[in-house]
Amino acid sequence: MNFSLYIAGRYLKSKKTHNIINFITGIAATGIAVGSFALIVVLSVFNGFETLVINLFNYFNPDILITATYGKTFHLDSIARSEIKKIPGVYYLNEVVEENALAKYHDKQYIVTLKGVNKNFAQSNHIDTMMIDGLFTLENGNHDYAVLGSGVAYFLDVNLNDFSSPLTIYVPRRGKVDLQDPSQAFNQENIYPSGVFSIQQDFDARYILAPLRFVRKILNYTDEVSSIEISLMKDVQPEQIKSKLSTLLGDKFTIKTRFQQQEVLYKIMVSEKFVIFLILSFILLIAAFNIVGSLTMLTIDKKKDIIILRSLGANDGLIKKIFLYEGLLISVIGGIAGMLIGALLCILQKSFGLVKINSGEGTFVVNKYPVDMHLIDFGIVLSIVVVIGFLASWITVKRISSKYINEQI
Repeated sequence: MNFSLYIAGRYLKSKKTHNIINFITGIAATGIAVGSFALIVVLSVFNGFETLVINLFNYFNPDILITATYGKTFHLDSIARSEIKKIPGVYYLNEVVEENALAKYHDKQYIVTLKGVNKNFAQSNHIDTMMIDGLFTLENGNHDYAVLGSGVAYFLDVNLNDFSSPLTIYVPRRGKVDLQDPSQAFNQENIYPSGVFSIQQDFDARYILAPLRFVRKILNYTDEVSSIEISLMKDVQPEQIKSKLSTLLGDKFTIKTRFQQQEVLYKIMVSEKFVIFLILSFILLIAAFNIVGSLTMLTIDKKKDIIILRSLGANDGLIKKIFLYEGLLISVIGGIAGMLIGALLCILQKSFGLVKINSGEGTFVVNKYPVDMHLIDFGIVLSIVVVIGFLASWITVKRISSKYINEQI
């Protein structure tokens, strides 16, 4: 074992001449532990919310989204679908037509985004598991059905059990229209609602899902689509598929991964996490100043030991290393203890939901704070603890000049 580290360990465990030194050392270790504990817990909670939000968006946003670079729609024959399906890792392709529309139910009206998908849409994103009322049914033979977001259903006051009242969809008519007859400015079709989904407010208060054939009919489309949504197999890197698609399709199409589809949201979450990390790290830095006081008093308390070590041939560098290691040990022990306690609390929170979310009427998607521990967070926190401990120790050790050591002899 390193001699300096061994002596530092003995100093840490041994009783000091003055109890105040033990007290300050305990405060220093506790401060580091509390800071490390807070970092692990807060970062894990942020990870939990990030995972929750990503999983919610995964029910609606595809792994890869292909849209026309110019224009609102494009024809299916303009894109090499058969070649896309041959790319390793591509699991499913879904043709989508989206358009703003006016939905009317009884005397209620609401502006929505009408999204036309094929009947196998739920196979790619499992949105059928997010149903809160009714069934995820888009087609039944020749009959078409609509699945509404919970916000849309609320604003329209839709009753799924009322089979005599269909939902009426209005969209602007393409081409020239007679402005003297406003009724001719819109196409309209009736469709019965079959179910209500609830994912996230942005989707719930905006979307109505309907069969692709229904949306094409009301828009007077033939084979036009607004986008192609691609689902990937597990453990496939979206960026690799995007690169292959870019080579295949060229610049006529815009290709976005799931991250890029919600880029602003993800950047906000990362920024918030980073800011909180900086704030807690600063608090940890403040707590580390106790190490400076502890080591300063320890050098005074151990002046007889310094004389003995110097008489035995220890040079100034070895003596300084003893106190440097002493500060590092205080930091590392406090940091590891704090991280272990934080990890234990996160495990208990994940298993038993100790801390609940007060969501008022209970409309939040979870009733407890989600946590998700990442090994990299533990590594980062431990690195911060070591760096802060080293700096605090180095500041103290730097003040132990050769002149001071010689004065003790």
